[in-house]
Amino acid sequence: MACWLFKEEPSHYSFDDLARDRKTAWGGVANNLALKHLRAVQKGDRAFFYHTGNQKAVVGVMEIVKAAYPDPEADDPRLVAVDVKAIARLPRPVTLSEIKAHRKFADFPLVRMPRLSVMPVTRDEWAEIVRMANA
Repeated sequence: MACWLFKEEPSHYSFDDLARDRKTAWGGVANNLALKHLRAVQKGDRAFFYHTGNQKAVVGVMEIVKAAYPDPEADDPRLVAVDVKAIARLPRPVTLSEIKAHRKFADFPLVRMPRLSVMPVTRDEWAEIVRMANA
């Protein structure tokens, strides 16, 4: 099982929306590196839900329920989507400023490439974010 972080503007689609809907297609990704990551996502993988915009925080955990398939909302055949379902809201959001202040995240893509919308998360990074959310 691989781990990921998916970013979304909460005014567009929030973790609360996902929790209400239970499952959704995650697409609309056009950046080449983010698309490469999205194509690598497999059923059973876990992903953090990160709110962009004013909040800038990891707020929840999702599970991938369907691997990459052609994005039904796009006219471009290179674009893909995956299906995700909500697992749980984190006990407290872990903010970008907290992550940036932590030396364990010096090489984390969220810190190095903040505009990337889909990125891998190492097991150590995952465990540390979960620890921080429970602190």
